[in-house]
Formats: sequence, C-alpha cells, structure tokens
Amino acid sequence: MSEPVLQAFYGISSPWAYFGAQRMGQIARDVGARLILRPIRIIEANGGIPLRTRPDYRQKYHEVELDRWRTHLGIPLNLKPKYYPCRTIETAAQAVIAVQKAGIDATGFSFAIQRALWAEDRDIADLDTLRDLARATLGDDSLVRDPQTPDIVADWHENLAEAERRGIFGTPTYVVNDDLFWGQDRLDFVARALTKMKEPA
Repeated sequence: MSEPVLQAFYGISSPWAYFGAQRMGQIARDVGARLILRPIRIIEANGGIPLRTRPDYRQKYHEVELDRWRTHLGIPLNLKPKYYPCRTIETAAQAVIAVQKAGIDATGFSFAIQRALWAEDRDIADLDTLRDLARATLGDDSLVRDPQTPDIVADWHENLAEAERRGIFGTPTYVVNDDLFWGQDRLDFVARALTKMKEPA
C-alpha cells in the first residue's frame, strides 16, 4: 500500500480552482494524502484559451456558470472582480511554489490569494498585497519576492512543462497516479481514487 499523492495543477487566478481549493485540501487530509500544489499558466500548447479571447457567448456562459456554482457551493465570488484578468500571476504563483519548497504547507496561503482576487477585490499582482497575505496565513513574508530565486522560477516553468507532457489542457486538473481529473466538479472522483490507493491489494 503506497502513500496517496494528489497533485493539483491550477491557475492561481482560476475561479474554478478557487471553488475547489478548500475541498481539495479537505479530501487530502481525510485520506491522508500528500498534496502537491503545481501552479501553472494557461496551457496554450494543449488547447487552453484565455477567457478574454474566447467568443462573447462563451464568456457570457462562463459568468452564468460562476453564478450557479457560487450559489451551489456557498462560496463568495465577485462575477466581475476589480483586478481580473490579472496583470501577472507569476509573482503570486511563484510565491506559493517557494513556500511549498521550503517545506511549509502552502494551501492556506494559496487559498488566501485566490480569495483575495475573487472575493475581496485585491490585486494579487501587487507585492505588498501578497506580503500581507503571507503574514496573515504564514506569519512571515520572506518568501514573497520579485524576482524569485532561479530555482523557484525553474520549478514554475517545469510545472507547465509537466502539465503539457501529461496532456493537461485546463485548470484545475487533479492528478492521482497518472489519472487526470479536470475541474473542481470532479473532486468526488478524486476522493474515490485516493481512497482506493489506501485499500490493501
């Protein structure tokens, strides 16, 4: 019986990743799985399309679905957040990578960034905002830097390369073994897959 591992490939500015973040963490804790956060950019090589370049009707339906899901999940979300699309997501994403690489649980920090964007109208491209969030969730902001150290930047690029190799095209995508589960609405299947890994052979 091997230790269950849950990898989460996600855009730090994705509303769907925000919707699934807390439940993802709870599933990992309930099953005793190791959760690895893998922040990435849009995977254009595999067909990812930035929201603002999609046809108008797709953008309108996107908003309809966000409204449905925020009501269904009871999670606060502004349909038109002040700082979305973000000027950049690299600083925030790389800060999450740096925290995790330091051996610190980054899930609370990551969620605070997502909530700041989608529910609090805060600018997650702003270094001072990220430092405030780090102090609030981690008690320290020393790992929030711009630019980041070369090893963190390399991990950021490797996350995207790994997503491309695995055939991931949208976020969030959760990976259990080599199985892909695209979307926060697949988390029930993620929980089942992780639980199965803990069952005796």
